[in-house]
Amino acid sequence: MTDTNTSGRAVNSNSTGYIILYILVAILLLAGGIFLFKSSIFDNKAIDAQILKDEIDLNEDLVYTDNTKGAKKWLWEFGNGDKSTTQNGSYRYRKAGAYIVRLTVDGELKQQYPVNVRDTVRSTIDTLVTISGPTSGVINEQVRLEAEGNAKIFQWSFGETGRVDITGRTALYTYRAPGRYWVKLMNDQTRRPLYHVIEITDPNADLNGEIVAPGEGERKVVDDIRARLQAIANGADFNTHYYYLVRKYMCNKEKVTVAIDQNGEKKQKDFYSYCMGLTFGGEIVIDEAQVTVAPNSACATLLNIKQHTANTAAAEATKSSK
Repeated sequence: MTDTNTSGRAVNSNSTGYIILYILVAILLLAGGIFLFKSSIFDNKAIDAQILKDEIDLNEDLVYTDNTKGAKKWLWEFGNGDKSTTQNGSYRYRKAGAYIVRLTVDGELKQQYPVNVRDTVRSTIDTLVTISGPTSGVINEQVRLEAEGNAKIFQWSFGETGRVDITGRTALYTYRAPGRYWVKLMNDQTRRPLYHVIEITDPNADLNGEIVAPGEGERKVVDDIRARLQAIANGADFNTHYYYLVRKYMCNKEKVTVAIDQNGEKKQKDFYSYCMGLTFGGEIVIDEAQVTVAPNSACATLLNIKQHTANTAAAEATKSSK
C-alpha cells in the first residue's frame, strides 16, 4: 500500500510539473508573437497625411489633415515662419509665392509638400459682381482684371489718371509709375463701387547697374546670386531669397532659363523649377554662378550654374584616397 501511494504522488507531481512547463512555454510564445506583431507595425509606420490642394489662390484656404496611426503630436510648418500644432485644419497665406509645407509627427516622422499660392484674389462687396486678377505688377507691363457677374455696364478707374480708363468686362491697363493703387469698378448692379488693390513696382529701381555679363569681373553680383541660391538649397526661407533674385536680377520674370552643370551632367530648367528643385535635391553645393543680360537691358536672360552634390564629392574623395 505504501509503495502504491508513493508512486501515485510521484505521478501527480510529474503531471503538475509538465502542466506548469506547458503554461510557461505558451506564455513565452504569446509574448513573442505580440512583440513581433508590434515590431512589424512600428517598423512600417509612416506618415499618412495630405493637403487638399497644392495650388491655391491668395485668398483661398490651405486645408491639411493627418491620419497617421497612433500619432499624438503634430507640427505643421507653412514655409513662412507660421506654425500649427493641430492634427487637421486650414491656413491662409498673406503673400503669393511658392512654399514648402513641412509636417513632423511625434517629433520623428517628417514629410513635406510644395504649395504654390497664386497671386490672384477675388474681391467682392456684392455677390452679384466680383473682381478677379493679380494684386501686384510692374510698370510698362499690362495688368489684366476681370469682372464676373450679371452686370451689363462696367467702368474701370485704375487710380493713375483720376478718370474712367476702360469700359467692359475685361480691363487691360499699363501703369507708368510705381505705387499702390485702388482700382475702382462701377457697374449697374451694385449700389457702391467695388475696389481692388494692386501694388506696382519698378524692377529696375534698385539694380544700380550691378547686373553684368560673364567675364566682366563683377564678383559682387555673382557671389550674391550664388549665396542666395545656396541659402535655398540649405533650407532657408524660400520666398525671401527666391523673390529677391527674381526682383533684383530678372525683372520679375520667373521663366528665365537656367543652364545647370551638376556633377558633369548638363540640363536646363526655368528659374522657378530650378529653385524648387534645390529644396528637394539633397545636399547641393553651388560652385559658380554667371548671368547673361539682354543688350541695352538690365534684365537677366540666362543663368549659368555649376554645382555638385556634397555626398557625391565625399564619395569621390574617399575613393581617390584608397
